[in-house]
Amino acid sequence: MTGPGPAPGGPGARRRGRPPRTESAGTRERILDAAREEFSERGYEKTSVRGIAKAAGVDSALVHHYFGTKEQVFEAAVEVALVPALKARDAVLAAPLDDVGERMTRFLFGLWENPATRKPLLAIVRSAVTNEVAATVFRRLVASQLLRRIAGEIDAPDAELRAELAAAQLVGIAMMRYVIKIEPIASADLERIVARVAPVVQGHLTGP
Repeated sequence: MTGPGPAPGGPGARRRGRPPRTESAGTRERILDAAREEFSERGYEKTSVRGIAKAAGVDSALVHHYFGTKEQVFEAAVEVALVPALKARDAVLAAPLDDVGERMTRFLFGLWENPATRKPLLAIVRSAVTNEVAATVFRRLVASQLLRRIAGEIDAPDAELRAELAAAQLVGIAMMRYVIKIEPIASADLERIVARVAPVVQGHLTGP
């Protein structure tokens, strides 16, 4: 006959949701992977902490332990997913601004064309367009970590507006091509799109 388990709050007890010391180091990343999958498929509104936990194979209390609220889970998932995009500043500004429009266009569309980065981007965009909380997180990250850095390299009094207009051009086309999938833009050759869009982006950034 086995004895009673540890008394609540006793030395053998463990707070619900707190991972044991032997918890896999990959648990946090597994939760983030599940969160990106859920946000991508369902959007912010229909995604729940419980659903993320189920997809990750953990207790929902463990999700709260690592990240807190659903908003905080979303922000963590978005920030990790945006790492390649946030490196755009180094990629597009590594050379003179004469052809920065083409470099920026190729770089950002390259992220959408890559299956490894497309799903996280879909999670971000679908959530941001349907929920103000998600949109606020997205704006904060993109504005502070990407657009303002690019604007800092533009020698013009309206540099921040120019960077935002360039980003809006690219995000709008990405929405039509990869999210809404409107034809013929959805199946058009990428080089053809770049050839038409890059000069417009260049104009936003460095034009009169």
